Amino acid sequence: MTHPTLDTDEIRALNADFESAQPTDILAWAAKKFGHGLAVTSSFGDPILAHLAWTTIPGIEVSLIDTQYLFAETIWYAKHLADRTGGNLRILTPASDVGRDDLWMRDTDLCCGVRKVAPLEHMLANRSAWVTGLRRDDGPTRAQTPIVFHDVLRDVIKVNPIANWTDADVASYVLDNDLPQHPLIDRGYTSIGCWPCTAPVSDPNDKRAGRWAGQSKTECGLHGGPALQQ
Repeated sequence: MTHPTLDTDEIRALNADFESAQPTDILAWAAKKFGHGLAVTSSFGDPILAHLAWTTIPGIEVSLIDTQYLFAETIWYAKHLADRTGGNLRILTPASDVGRDDLWMRDTDLCCGVRKVAPLEHMLANRSAWVTGLRRDDGPTRAQTPIVFHDVLRDVIKVNPIANWTDADVASYVLDNDLPQHPLIDRGYTSIGCWPCTAPVSDPNDKRAGRWAGQSKTECGLHGGPALQQ
């Protein structure tokens, strides 16, 4: 696929304009700009991005990467939200021969790589833009997240339409649209990934503190490096 390009000046101008734009306007722009080359992924830790995408772009597919270690509640929640919204949900899975079951105990980076990053990159190979639900409020590693940038590792334009949303914005959207929350939220999980590497947190200033607890690792590899490339 030939990837539509945005040069540095265009990206800078878009980011300036989009800081005051509604996420629905950003998504509508992305759908018009990239058409069938647009991919949308969500971890379904909350309903925001999926609901915005499904209600803004008719028929858009929202993908969940099922590493085979996701909480059962996450799979249920994604399907429940899709059914409730009438959304098109796609579940991506790793290759069937993807290593031994204890890989997460031996090498978390490799485990994330083969179970999460590889399925994403396989899907993105035929796409020109990628929409995610990254927010600056997610934690220190995401505090500088731009709304639009060129992900040079995947050679796609990455679009983060709710990058500047606060926790209060999220809460208001959920309330205004009468959306259900992930079942694990009430159990103290503020960032939800795979069950072996996710724990409840007590630090309100770092919602991702329960991910890979006791390790220096803070990102799975989907967003860790490219998010800094502008």
